[in-house]
Amino acid sequence: MEFLIFLGVMSVVLITATVKILPEWERGVILRFGRSIGIRGPGLIFLIPGVERIVKVDTRTITMDVKPQDVITKDNVSMQVNAVVYFKVVSPEEAITKIEDYFFATSQLAQTTLRSVVGQYHLDDILEHRDKVNQTLQGILDKHTESWGIKVVMVEVKQIDLPKEMQRAMAREAESERERRAKVIAAEGELQRAQKLADASNLMQNSPSAIQLAYLQTLTEIAGDKTNTIVFPLPIEFVKPLIQMGEAMDRK
Repeated sequence: MEFLIFLGVMSVVLITATVKILPEWERGVILRFGRSIGIRGPGLIFLIPGVERIVKVDTRTITMDVKPQDVITKDNVSMQVNAVVYFKVVSPEEAITKIEDYFFATSQLAQTTLRSVVGQYHLDDILEHRDKVNQTLQGILDKHTESWGIKVVMVEVKQIDLPKEMQRAMAREAESERERRAKVIAAEGELQRAQKLADASNLMQNSPSAIQLAYLQTLTEIAGDKTNTIVFPLPIEFVKPLIQMGEAMDRK
């Protein structure tokens, strides 16, 4: 009885060591006496017990968060920047045989690359052209990890933390810029108003009737409010004949 139990246990151990099942997203690097002989999977895999060993590799896209890094920009602004890196293993054999821990190595490379690349830009360029910084980071990381069998799919600068003093200075700068734009717009409006008034005065100067119509229109607008007292001045053309008659009578 004990022999049968021992035989059953050994059979289970042997089957477990011999048969492996890999899901669709995993590949197995097979080592025979410590030497890589290729990649197997996914699905059912048979191994030679005591001779072959399998190292599983996930081929799905991996999301790696890069820790916040202290960076000094090209214009000497100190800040903290973090990012997220999307990469995947395209060559499982190289990822196992060329680097000890490809995830840790990619993480460390991403941190140092983030510090060096961001330090080459001015603060305004980082804030306005973040896509350009992302492309530069992706190109550098992809170039260095290619020999490890890693493909960097995308890099995104996630958050930029500025010192409080810099945030206040940027807020004052933005406020001053808005005030400048408001003053420019007001000045342009005054210029256009002056030009229109000059054109209107030149046009009415050649037409006395237009002056009278404008005068009457202004009185009509003022008369719309019943609380105002209107002082109605007579045009000089109406009074001039009376003045001339008075002067003639005085001479006589």
